[in-house]
Amino acid sequence: MKRGRVGVIVPPANPAAEPELARLLGSRADMHVTRFPVRPGLTLPERLEAYNEALPAMICSFGDLPLDAIVMLCSGSRYLLGPDEDRFRCEELSERFGVPFASATVATLDALDHVGAEDIVLVSPYEPWLTELAERFWKAAGMHVTRVVDVRARGRFSPYDVTTAELVEQVGEACLPDDAVVLFSGTGMSTLPALLSIGAGNDRILLTSNLCSSWWALSRATGMPITLGRVPHRPAAQGQRT
Repeated sequence: MKRGRVGVIVPPANPAAEPELARLLGSRADMHVTRFPVRPGLTLPERLEAYNEALPAMICSFGDLPLDAIVMLCSGSRYLLGPDEDRFRCEELSERFGVPFASATVATLDALDHVGAEDIVLVSPYEPWLTELAERFWKAAGMHVTRVVDVRARGRFSPYDVTTAELVEQVGEACLPDDAVVLFSGTGMSTLPALLSIGAGNDRILLTSNLCSSWWALSRATGMPITLGRVPHRPAAQGQRT
């Protein structure tokens, strides 16, 4: 398999994107990271819009480094656009810079199409207004959002601060169907450590912003098809605990 090079664009204080992508890309691709500039004094909506505006400059910041794919690991900023505008801008940047480019949301849309999902449960750590935008985004993209599970960090909405225990507990309390397609939105929320517990004893498809972004990037960087899907639940052997 060809070893690829993936460019990653990350918000300044995002604590989860790089560790999770490093784990997901593994030895199949090298990761090269640039971070959006810090913009003190902006409100969250203003900061998210600034990320969208800064994308061409962020791609230029890689200079002459030859890359096989670039992903922008921020979902919230793309919820301001809607799915059609999001994809149009990604395609425009891909053509302009000659490198396949996707936002985390476009990568997730491609992953949902790959697994044939029509109904999703949306798990969101965002403030209510941004969760509403996220739900509207996925519905506009043709998804049927059957449930929205709000996740809080110590009782407040703070994606970067959600712990594994909080994520597992709050998703568990939602009593989701055993065959649900569950989408965890937010590249800054640590999700990988929680997936084993959330997927134990059921046939759910668990998709996260970082998982979908790494799948999209690897598919293009290596030139090899990579499959996403359910891992069939196998009941524990007699005498063993599940």
